[in-house]
Amino acid sequence: MTKTLYKNAQVFTGKRENFEELSFVVDDQTGTFTSDEQVDQTIDLAGKYVMPGMINAHTHIVADPYGRIAQLGSSEASAPTATFLAITNLQKMMTDGVTYIRDVGSVADVDIELAALERQGDLFAPGIVASGSPLTMTGGHFSEGAYEVDGVDEVRKYARLLLKKGVNNIKLMATGGVSFDGETPHDIQLTEAELRAAIEEAHHKGRTANAHAQGTQGIQNALRAGVDSIEHAVYLDDETIDMFLQKGTYIVPTLAAPWAINQNPETLPDFMVNKSEELAQAHVESIGKAAQAGIPLVMGTDSGTSFNNFDKNSSIEMELMVNAGVTNLQVLQAATINAADLLQIDTQVGTIEANKLADFIILDDNPLENIKALQDEKTVYKKGKKVQ
Repeated sequence: MTKTLYKNAQVFTGKRENFEELSFVVDDQTGTFTSDEQVDQTIDLAGKYVMPGMINAHTHIVADPYGRIAQLGSSEASAPTATFLAITNLQKMMTDGVTYIRDVGSVADVDIELAALERQGDLFAPGIVASGSPLTMTGGHFSEGAYEVDGVDEVRKYARLLLKKGVNNIKLMATGGVSFDGETPHDIQLTEAELRAAIEEAHHKGRTANAHAQGTQGIQNALRAGVDSIEHAVYLDDETIDMFLQKGTYIVPTLAAPWAINQNPETLPDFMVNKSEELAQAHVESIGKAAQAGIPLVMGTDSGTSFNNFDKNSSIEMELMVNAGVTNLQVLQAATINAADLLQIDTQVGTIEANKLADFIILDDNPLENIKALQDEKTVYKKGKKVQ
């Protein structure tokens, strides 16, 4: 059994609000941090900065963001193709420093099965909180890649089916969105009663539920229904911000999604570009107001949407959040301790402390001073093993 001491680094453990010089020990056999002081080897990290591995709480790993192999939300991709894409995308995210994800829109139960393989040690990849296929109304957002459900009883049945399959989260569509034609971000889709039925089933099993919600009314419906996190949260007014604070609900901003579309307007459909450009500024302003109000944020990218890649966009999302008015500290917390709490994996990851998974990143510069340090060369460890 080998234990490795990493010494002299400046470490952001996630439990304090700054980097501090300290040493930590990794049990290389179990892949966990340990308090054992008897070590077999030492690595000197003088001049380096260390933080917990990042957690990305909004991905679509079965998608190809460039549309060459499979379109996001399409049921046409076979299970083998979806699995190939998922494994490829998981490896790309690890190189960017992502060591755990929540996938919120899969096909053929790919995320559920890969999550099990990773948990039992047969797949070297980020840990996965799986949601399986989302629940949407007939013809609703992501409908080709989701279970189409109408009415409280049908929603409840399919929520129970997802839980039977082994999901740890249920993804719900409360509004329309950008990436699909024939709807707007303001459209109300699953009703408050429908949302509540699925959320109740998730909570009965001790699992979470999150909602795609962009327009104000849809966001409020999901908040009243008891959702654990709102994805995107594009249009927030003061009343809605107060609702978040009263309920303690998280926001997963996914600023990288419209940003990526707006970088590539010449190659995407007009309907998508027009909607994305229309909401971009409101989205940025809403996330800045949410951060300033103290709403807890969790990092997520929506990777898999158009041009929204897996190999760089987690660290880019962090910069976009800072540009929106989120502090560097809030951003680091969003990608570590807050994400672990939302995803109910805080006993395993999110901080650097004994008995948690040895998921960590080694950086050359301090991201509390310059968030773009996360986009530079970095060394990533997953369960104590260096990611190549």
